[in-house]
Amino acid sequence: MSKNIKKIAVMTSGGDSPGMNAAIRSVARTCAYYNIECAGIYRGYEGMIEGDFKELTARNVKGIINKGGTILKSARSKEFRTKEGRQKAYDSLKEANIDGLVVVGGDGTFTGALIFNQEFDFPVMGIPGTIDNDIFGTSHTLGYDTALNTVVEVIDKIRDTASSHNRLFFVEVMGRDAGHIALNVGVGAGAEEILIPEEDLGLERLLESLRRSKLSGKSSSIVVVAEGDKIGKNVFELKDYVEENMTEYEVRVSVLGHMQRGGSPSCFDRVLASRMGVKAVESLLEGKSNYMVGLLSDSIQLTPLEQAVKGKSKINEELIRVSDIMTT
Repeated sequence: MSKNIKKIAVMTSGGDSPGMNAAIRSVARTCAYYNIECAGIYRGYEGMIEGDFKELTARNVKGIINKGGTILKSARSKEFRTKEGRQKAYDSLKEANIDGLVVVGGDGTFTGALIFNQEFDFPVMGIPGTIDNDIFGTSHTLGYDTALNTVVEVIDKIRDTASSHNRLFFVEVMGRDAGHIALNVGVGAGAEEILIPEEDLGLERLLESLRRSKLSGKSSSIVVVAEGDKIGKNVFELKDYVEENMTEYEVRVSVLGHMQRGGSPSCFDRVLASRMGVKAVESLLEGKSNYMVGLLSDSIQLTPLEQAVKGKSKINEELIRVSDIMTT
């Protein structure tokens, strides 16, 4: 173990996701296990610049593993995007005798950590925390599994009212650049059609699919739409188009929004956060830096931060094929 690391700080940045608190707890308790100090940085990079730190111990992180959001808060920082801002952040860390940094967040958070490491040679490790699951180098990001369970539960409830009123529901889920949530919950909730950014279904094929469903005897339908889908400008434009061309349907839109980020993390996310936190701290103590901790083939592995930032997560092609069969 490295003798140079005597105090590690952990921070959360970007959009919050269930499991972030479990990761904070894991980092703090792993530090305690190895008899090194741990500090929590409040409000992400903004708090790092201002020196907004608090000591984290094995005891004062109790009772947070089951909580959604992040006790360390999250904030965007324009100042950290400047060299002067990053210099202030570095000075704050050194003044607090912090020797290593664990950042929990998405690609924006990792980009900041990568630049910070390159400029100041400061040891950093990343833990992927975003419900979109759009980070290269891991099969699951923190919060993704919880979001899937949340959305499936909501769609099951929407189906009840859709069936009662012979309605077609467009359900928009998060996924600006990636359709992981839409594809998985669409299959899991038995949606009649799934629209994702990676697959341009086209308006006519969508109508044809809905007509087939109608002819087969379905009186109601659920279409899951990723917010980044390219068919229409937005989900409401899709609604208008279908209503114009299929007058037999009463169409409704449900935009699930930020409720997908909330709630108590699933058991999977709690365990994953615990594993990732241990690996992040132990990697810093081993002298490693500039890596992201990820889950690959159920094994916790390291991916260079630069690859995690520049790489593109791939949609599950087999699941697309399964969804095509299931929506027949």
